[in-house]
Amino acid sequence: MKVLAVDSSSECASVAIIDDNRLLGEITYNYKKQHSVIMMEMIDTILKNTSMTVKDIDGFVVSKGPGSFTGLRIGMASVKGLAQGTKKPMISISSLDALAYNLAYTEGILCPIFDALRNNVYTALYHFDGVKLIRLTDYLNLSVDELVVLLKEKNDKVTFIGDDVYKFKEKLLSVTNCNFAPRNLNATRASSLGELGQISLQAGISDDLITVAPLYIRNSQAENEYEARNGKSVYED
Repeated sequence: MKVLAVDSSSECASVAIIDDNRLLGEITYNYKKQHSVIMMEMIDTILKNTSMTVKDIDGFVVSKGPGSFTGLRIGMASVKGLAQGTKKPMISISSLDALAYNLAYTEGILCPIFDALRNNVYTALYHFDGVKLIRLTDYLNLSVDELVVLLKEKNDKVTFIGDDVYKFKEKLLSVTNCNFAPRNLNATRASSLGELGQISLQAGISDDLITVAPLYIRNSQAENEYEARNGKSVYED
């Protein structure tokens, strides 16, 4: 099964193609957010350089977040268009799941982190059970201080991962028995996203193109401003 995966949830823009046995190609840029400009060009390039067309792809995987609101919408719209045009299935996978999967088979708790601004982070806690990634918590938006308290309560070895980890390293170091992933693993990678998505697609699990949506966890700035002006959520009648 050939899968094309797209991640645009963070500063990274990443595209990969995998089959049942190999990573056939991957392009990752981790410099500034230009997803709307480069994403389709990256997809075209990786298809060309692997001697494929979009018709050769059996399924699509996209990051559903949390992460950059604009980036998530760009990735989701791009993959929805490809899936609809080819009539092939698509599945959305959390960017936190994919980042944790970069540390496959690492012992202890895995703690991927994205900066959620104002000293808050997007995170979830994971561990590997044999060959399977197990999520131990909900997807969370909490302060770094709250995360430190949560991890201290777990009383287990912790490995932090993500480009944004170093913004909070001083506080995270207060967690006993913690490690930090190397720089080459900290970027969100479409290949990790694709491998997790392929597992679902092979099991016949896919998303509905009409109802699938990004996982934001918190309101956007525009939604917060609407609530401040109107005294109610944008989703209320």
